[in-house]
Amino acid sequence: MNAETIDTANRAPAIDRTKQRQLRDYYAIRAAVAGAWVVAAFTIGASVPVAAAILMVAYPAWDAAANLIDAARNGGLARNPTQAINVAASTLTAVAVLAVIGDTALVLRVFGAWAILAGLMQLATGARRWKAYGAQWAMILSGAQSALAGGFFIAQSLGHVGSAIATVAGYAGFGAFYFLVSALWLTFRRSA
Repeated sequence: MNAETIDTANRAPAIDRTKQRQLRDYYAIRAAVAGAWVVAAFTIGASVPVAAAILMVAYPAWDAAANLIDAARNGGLARNPTQAINVAASTLTAVAVLAVIGDTALVLRVFGAWAILAGLMQLATGARRWKAYGAQWAMILSGAQSALAGGFFIAQSLGHVGSAIATVAGYAGFGAFYFLVSALWLTFRRSA
């Protein structure tokens, strides 16, 4: 059965259970990695500058890798243009953060621009997946909130700048929450 197959009795797309399980697992892994990143950011990242720098580069690099893996499981980057854009933007962000890591304001600007673009791409990916999987409201909401947070990062970078790692950790914490909600939603939806 294919995710695009129509259930003629209900006139709704039939759900491909294998793909739904893969998406649920993907969201669960994203939640766990983001949660671990937040813990690392608030512990070692808050007190060891080198660790903070590594974490700041690793966060968008992980996002690029995760989007690449997810797109590959779903027909490749050509069939998933929003994820292709996200892979490119996240990779460039990791490189840019590495280049400006000593300047907190610039790091926040880079993260801000990335959060806006990545959020809009996540929102679009969630909207596209709604037909096949349903339960994408948390990803759509997360994408919208990411775009708003990006604007906040940029605005914050223009004034008094505190700790970049703490600012981004709050953002990552919300991301972990939304991925967890999405994984749970797909789990309960599947068992219903």
